[in-house]
This record gives sequence, C-alpha cells and structure tokens, in this order.
Amino acid sequence: MASASGPKRQLYIKTGVVKRIAKEKKMYEKEVMDQGAKVEKMKEDGKDEHDVNKQIEVLEESKIMIPDCKRRLKTAYADLTNLVEETKEEFGETEEHKNAREMLKTTVLED
Repeated sequence: MASASGPKRQLYIKTGVVKRIAKEKKMYEKEVMDQGAKVEKMKEDGKDEHDVNKQIEVLEESKIMIPDCKRRLKTAYADLTNLVEETKEEFGETEEHKNAREMLKTTVLED
C-alpha cells in the first residue's frame, strides 16, 4: 500500500501547479494590456519606428503566451480535479484536500 504522504503530497503539488499557472496567465494578461498601452503612447508621441516595432514584438510574445497558459491550466485543473475525486474518501478532511478543493472553486477556466 502507498504511504499516506504520497497522495497528500500530490494534492499539495498539484494545487500549487494550478495556482502558479493561473497567476502566470493573469500576469501575461496584465502585461499585454500594459504593453498595448505603451505601444499606443509611443505611436501618439511619434517615437522612432524601430523602437515602436521592438515594443510590438514584446507585446506579441506576451499575447502568444496566454493561450499556452490557458491550455496548461486546463490540464493542471483536470489533473487536480481527478486527484481530489480519487482521494476524497481517504483524505477528504485533510488540509491539503481542503486547499485543493478551494483552488478548484476559485480558479477560472476560459476557452
């Protein structure tokens, strides 16, 4: 039989993965908004075209990361959901299980 710490440790790890990816996605979304505003301001101010194009590249790189984060978040969310379901009888009252359920409840998945 597997040690009791195995599934609890996996709950802890997978909860952390969902939290980290959700935070990363939010950071890229904010970066896209901030960078977009910066590019517009540079254009309005008549900044050098080369500098504007460099900032547009940065903006595009950030935009590319958002779908990747969404895909990874969906996978991590599904993994955590499955683990929570598999471990609810044996570990349902543990702190790790409660944290995992709370993370699933508060994480927003998008298409």
